[in-house]
Order: sequence, then structure tokens, then C-alpha cells
Amino acid sequence: MELTAQQLKAYDGSDPSKPIYVAIKGRIFDVTTGNSFYGPGGAYCMFAGKDASRALAKMSKNEEDVTPSLDGLSEKEMGVLNDWEKKFEAKYPIVGTVIY
Repeated sequence: MELTAQQLKAYDGSDPSKPIYVAIKGRIFDVTTGNSFYGPGGAYCMFAGKDASRALAKMSKNEEDVTPSLDGLSEKEMGVLNDWEKKFEAKYPIVGTVIY
């Protein structure tokens, strides 16, 4: 499945009939089983329906960091992002990619 960033927003947990998706480096993970974290009111709900690559790399929950842009990230931040990506790969199914 391929989704645009705009289409991905529909999978933010606001519609209980749809799965919850979070993208990392353009790959979409189905995080519905983690809805207590990613669903409405969850600690990481700001990542739902978006590519959270930059925010994960920077360990940030700031809205301006919830973006696919990796520009200017340090080597250490890229390592943090790669660690997050491995955790997601181990825990959640990959269901598609984001088209930018």
C-alpha cells in the first residue's frame, strides 16, 4: 500500500474503525496494538498518522519535529532513529510506504 502524507493523516486513531499508523523513514507501521500509546490521549498520539522520523531521532514530542525530514540530524540522532526503527520492525507490521 502507498499513501500520501495527507492520506496517512486519516490513520491517526481518531476513527476507531481504522488502524493507527506511524511512519518511520517513509515506511508505514501498523501500531494499532499499541493504541494506548499512539491512540487519542496516548503519550505518543502526536506521532499517529504521521512520519515521526525526525521526532524519534531527536527524542522529541514537539509538533514541529514530527516530520519526515532528516536534514541536519547528527550521527548520534541517526543512530537513535535506527534503534527506534529496529524496535518498530520487531513489534509492528509494516503495511506500506509514504509517497512524498
